[in-house]
Amino acid sequence: METKHHTIIIIGGGPIGLACALEAQKAGLDYLILEKGCLVNSLYNYRVNMTFFSTSERLEIGGIPFVSNNAKPIRPEALEYYRRVAISHHVNIHLFEKVIDVKGAAEDGEQERYRVITNKNIYIADYLIVATGFYDIPYLLNVPGENLPKVTHYYKDPHFYAFQKVMVVGANNSAVDAALETFRKGAEVTMVIRGGQIGERVKYWVRPDIVNRINEGSIKAYFNSTVKEIREHEVDIQTLGGKISTENDWVLAMTGYQPNLDLLRKLGIQLSDDEIMKPVYDEISYETNVNNIFIAGVICGGMNTHRLFIENSREHAEKILLTIKARATQKLPSAAVK
Repeated sequence: METKHHTIIIIGGGPIGLACALEAQKAGLDYLILEKGCLVNSLYNYRVNMTFFSTSERLEIGGIPFVSNNAKPIRPEALEYYRRVAISHHVNIHLFEKVIDVKGAAEDGEQERYRVITNKNIYIADYLIVATGFYDIPYLLNVPGENLPKVTHYYKDPHFYAFQKVMVVGANNSAVDAALETFRKGAEVTMVIRGGQIGERVKYWVRPDIVNRINEGSIKAYFNSTVKEIREHEVDIQTLGGKISTENDWVLAMTGYQPNLDLLRKLGIQLSDDEIMKPVYDEISYETNVNNIFIAGVICGGMNTHRLFIENSREHAEKILLTIKARATQKLPSAAVK
């Protein structure tokens, strides 16, 4: 492997990682994005017909206009937009290159450097920006049979489930969308919901639809219930009235996702000691407790993945690069949070 040096290495090629790259270009700083999957990998893994909460202008990065045919853009439009941003601005990005480890490297004067090891190469970086999002690690059901081929945590397209017995686990946007879409393609849909109602975060224009389908009996819903075991042709559900078994072909476990906190720990970034496990960072510069390592995007919220979105975290890129540019050009010392 050849060792290559970059002033900045950005881990994560989603919208916020791209925004950081655009700001690095404006600052005249050398950078490289390392993305373990495809371009904007998380968005690619969203369901085919997904509609964003936000309007298109709130998903823009780098001041580049995002024109949509709809009031709220859909997944294909977002993929096209971010791809064209990457192409038109010649973004320096390596796709399908996973960061395996990061180690301290030799110091250059007072500047500490980092050795970034991937599955393909080794890099030296003066600054790291972690913008890894949260969509890569699903919350598991932790029940027998979860590893069967019939179970998935990533729902893509409803046609596949036509005329099948489908169980959807969860009560928020992903679960509700999967339930409604597969129902409308002819699936017999059952929902298993831990709480007593459909999630409060469900899109306001979708919530009445799912509530009405449940109330009329078109979609069967077990509230205050959990999955206990999954078998090839059946699923056991623990309900308030006791355990029941239901025939089943497919299980869509739409139970949410979590950030890769193990990477942050490996980098030495401190996490809060409560259930949120929020990374320690400066609220102005987004530098962590580790010198010259910054975080951007949803990862800043730790396990609270519903606080930050593209629209309210794209500004992280500008703040981070203001700090890095000043430090790189004026040789200012690190102000990492301690």
